[in-house]
Amino acid sequence: MTVIDFTAFIGRLATASGETILPFFRTSLSIDNKSGVAHDFDPVTEADRAAEAVMRRLIKAQFPQHGIVGEEFGSEQEDAEYVWVLDPIDGTKSFIAGFPIWGTLIALLHKGTSVFGMMHQPFIGERFSGDSGSAHYHGPSGERKLAVRRCASLQDATMFTTSPLLMNKADRAAFNQVEEAVRLTRYGGDCYSYCMLAAGHLDLVVETELKAYDIAALIPIITGAGGVVTTWEGNPAQGGGRIIAAGDPRVHEAAIKLLNG
Repeated sequence: MTVIDFTAFIGRLATASGETILPFFRTSLSIDNKSGVAHDFDPVTEADRAAEAVMRRLIKAQFPQHGIVGEEFGSEQEDAEYVWVLDPIDGTKSFIAGFPIWGTLIALLHKGTSVFGMMHQPFIGERFSGDSGSAHYHGPSGERKLAVRRCASLQDATMFTTSPLLMNKADRAAFNQVEEAVRLTRYGGDCYSYCMLAAGHLDLVVETELKAYDIAALIPIITGAGGVVTTWEGNPAQGGGRIIAAGDPRVHEAAIKLLNG
């Protein structure tokens, strides 16, 4: 099987998860703290769990030999040739606050490599997808190929991070070095920041403490649009951790030097 064979099925997963999530959005819903620590708020909702459950059922029915790694229900057959990596709502904190800057992340791994990814935002009706060779947008404004923009230096760059408060003290100090060098920094966005980078609207995303399900779907979208995404050390980003994504390799190189300086 090729990635092409899975494209329609990934669309079904996105549609089913969106139909499950939307009835919960901007309603009064119960919220649990997964961390169990009051000052470390890691929210999960009924919508997160219901959407992942729906996607897992579809995958098991269609591809029972495939593995699944999900944020809410853990791993099954993680060593299978094909593994689905699911984050039903990336940006749950925005979701519970009523802001539509969240999305469902669906990645397909083949022999451990992320070969296809989709970010679906059902409230706005947008889908960003990629297979590392190309990336595409589908939404209210139609369909188009995604392409990063050129940016020669950090001094010309717009950077996003979800929040520097999520970083430890040492990482925040390193991030501050980059923040002082770029033209503009904005906070928030979660998965949307990476998709806006792929669409050519910003230049740099710097994060820490990401899990595999936070980034696996976004890697093929960014690289398919011509960008680069690695760890702060320049290694493959698929396992998560400290992540840097850039539209231009010159910005990526300059930011990595500051982050490791």
